[in-house]
Amino acid sequence: MMLWKQKLHRNLLLEDENGRKLLARTVFALAIKYLKEDLWVVSNDRIANAVLQNEIHWVLTVPAIWNNAAKQFMREAAEEAGIESDMLTIALEPEAASLFCRHLPVEKSGNQFSLASLRTGSQYLVLDAGGGTIDITVHEVTESGGVKELYKASGGAWGGTKVDASFEEFLVCLTDKSVVKKFKQDNLDDYIELLRRFEVKKREIDPDKDTKVVMSIPLAFFTTVKKRLHKDLNKAVKKSFYSNSVSLSGDKLKIDPAVAQSFFKESVDNTIEHVKDILQKRENRGVEAILMVGGFSESKMLSKAFKRTFPTLKMILPDEAGLAVLKGAVIFGHEPREIVERISKYTYGIAMDPYFDSRMHPKSAKFTDNAGVDKCKNFFDKHVIAGQSLRVGEAQSEQTYATTPSHKSTVHIEVFATESKSPVLVTDPGCRKVGQCTIPMAGTGAGRKVLVNMIFGGTEFDVECTEIATGKVSHITIDFLL
Repeated sequence: MMLWKQKLHRNLLLEDENGRKLLARTVFALAIKYLKEDLWVVSNDRIANAVLQNEIHWVLTVPAIWNNAAKQFMREAAEEAGIESDMLTIALEPEAASLFCRHLPVEKSGNQFSLASLRTGSQYLVLDAGGGTIDITVHEVTESGGVKELYKASGGAWGGTKVDASFEEFLVCLTDKSVVKKFKQDNLDDYIELLRRFEVKKREIDPDKDTKVVMSIPLAFFTTVKKRLHKDLNKAVKKSFYSNSVSLSGDKLKIDPAVAQSFFKESVDNTIEHVKDILQKRENRGVEAILMVGGFSESKMLSKAFKRTFPTLKMILPDEAGLAVLKGAVIFGHEPREIVERISKYTYGIAMDPYFDSRMHPKSAKFTDNAGVDKCKNFFDKHVIAGQSLRVGEAQSEQTYATTPSHKSTVHIEVFATESKSPVLVTDPGCRKVGQCTIPMAGTGAGRKVLVNMIFGGTEFDVECTEIATGKVSHITIDFLL
């Protein structure tokens, strides 16, 4: 979640629960390396010498709401973990889940209604509820049986960990902020074990049941309360805000159902409101079903809230919804072209200084170059507009750029993005630089031309550059981690 909604760079630091810092890329790389090596050990145990390491193509899944910098960060972490770049595909989690459920036989979907039964042109909303994020996209079934994105991915940090945060806040209300902080600092293993126990209970909490939630509390928590508050946990509970709805029996904490259900309120309310807003958009009015995937979708608090709120829509909740992304990622690795269209989240363009045109350029951007020619400084040369449908694997734009006297042997390109559909200058409010690249040119001299095709449809950027004089084609990766 640290990769979401913040300025990313290669030296980003992560803090652990106790405030110690380490390079984020190192943390991600070590996690990926562990999974990579574990797969290798298990596969060799089961089918020794049948698979070579260089034969494995890896698929790394990321939330659809992540930006290009976050995807690039994950790719570089995977490369640091020993995965070759050309043997790695980045997949968007809701798309992977959607592919899996499209391949799921009707009789195995766990529902009377399944994605496999949807006809061409049918529209459905994918709700990928994971631990950190909740990703929401709208898909349509194509004639070929593939999937195209109908509405750009959106969502927020309302996943299962938001419920965990509410539970931790509940512990603070029972005791004190200093107690929970000290418990976490001195007994991290016990703290993690407590969250694991809560994770099990979390899946059992049901809005239609009035049974109490009973959880055993680690001994270290009792000790911490005694040391910090100079009274036992039982007395602390009785004097807390929850004195009438929570009780302690031995090491068991008994929580009234209404209190347990309240842990889900912020997450469920935010998710439902966001889905309501999406379904009201003109382009989404044909949605006839909601596909719920991701581990948090298995929560009855979330799934039943959706059934009550959207009674006219068909609900699809596959068996083992938490594995839908994983299994779909395998399908995506074999058949990436089953996702045929995506929607651009932003308007993308390149900064340039064209000849000044008073009909389209603001006077404030006018300047005269060394040759005495009037030009427009920092013009936003659009390649793709926000909301535009992008065909996967096809160039969405084609522009010609030329070397300048100061860059005779290279063409330097700076890529900008904005949510606005009609930016004029790259300095307009909301515009930000998202990447840059330098294109080497054969020979020297100003005015040498290069044709630039930006291919946006894939999960990652591809820039194809053709030097017009020589016909030489090169693919350049945009660097989003500036």
